[in-house]
Amino acid sequence: MTIDLINLPDKSITCTKCDACCCQLEVLLITETGVPERFIATDRWGGMTMARLDDGWCAALDRATMSCSIYEQRPFICREFEMGSVDCINERTAYYRTAE
Repeated sequence: MTIDLINLPDKSITCTKCDACCCQLEVLLITETGVPERFIATDRWGGMTMARLDDGWCAALDRATMSCSIYEQRPFICREFEMGSVDCINERTAYYRTAE
């Protein structure tokens, strides 16, 4: 018996070849991962989120390298948002479609 594998991450996609479009999404902090306080904001309902700068990008994104400056302490949702996954590809597609 064989099982067809679907929705596997696309290995040709890497974060180093990305405009970090996932870093523009709102990130709710639902678990404790050690995110430094300076990167935490409170939304209008009192929930904790990743802070974003005036340009809408995550405050923890290193703009020079377009990589996470707190990778080892990144929130749970960021850990679950797998590089090359269907969600990643969908966000990239939407980002590039909007940028055109």
